[in-house]
Amino acid sequence: MDTYYIDGEFVEEDHARLSAKDITVLRGYGVFDFLITYNKRPFYLEEHVARLENSAKDIGLQLQHSRSQICDIVKQTIQQNPDHEESNIRIVYTGGISPDGVTPQGNGILMVMVTPKHELPDWWYSDGAAIATVNMERCIPTSKSTNYLNAVFAQQLARKQGGIEAVYVDRDNRVLEGTTTNFFGFKGNVLITPPDGILPGITRSVILKLVKDTYNVALRHLDLSELKDLDEVFLSASNKEIVPIIKIDDMVINTGKPGERTRHIMKLFKNYTEAYGQGKVS
Repeated sequence: MDTYYIDGEFVEEDHARLSAKDITVLRGYGVFDFLITYNKRPFYLEEHVARLENSAKDIGLQLQHSRSQICDIVKQTIQQNPDHEESNIRIVYTGGISPDGVTPQGNGILMVMVTPKHELPDWWYSDGAAIATVNMERCIPTSKSTNYLNAVFAQQLARKQGGIEAVYVDRDNRVLEGTTTNFFGFKGNVLITPPDGILPGITRSVILKLVKDTYNVALRHLDLSELKDLDEVFLSASNKEIVPIIKIDDMVINTGKPGERTRHIMKLFKNYTEAYGQGKVS
């Protein structure tokens, strides 16, 4: 049984408790972040906690822990789960209990949930996967909040179409991001990804760092109509890493197979994460 950190205590997952009056429960008001380990080393932990802080700032949620305190608690929670080969780590900061059920009081609690890392289907990476587009926008997209109504709804639509993910398209027909992923497209040797209006992905930032000397990078918005002209598409996320996309809605991307450039980036990322897990890179 996994051990979680809940409001100052390490508890077995079956004994983890959160008040029904917490406005994270009542209103979906809270923030979280998610990362995984490589060789039991949490990947870009400080950057993930910094993003948690930024998410809280964006929605007006006051945190009672410093960045270093949260990082230390995450490491301690990993140590409480020594049987995991690799771990998924979910950091949650709740909105706390509010007298009127809606106004934050600065009394939220910190939760760190460490669970075994689950492997995703091999065919996603070898054959490529399909996604669906949805006409929807996230509220305060720079914040990773616990309000995931849009994502749950969009994912249901994607699954009905045989997709593994849904990608948001805004009112101006701009392709933004997936429900839990960042979006990339290749046009020739130019790698295109949205510059703003999205959650700043940690995996996305690593990819941009790894490819800066190999490919031309264009930080710009893609119109929905441009997708048919892309040579390659892939998504990135902490738990998914890099997933080649071969179909969007009813449209097949290029040859319908993962592209050479995408495979190259997948290899670069794999080599980097292996080195990270061994402490050879920071």
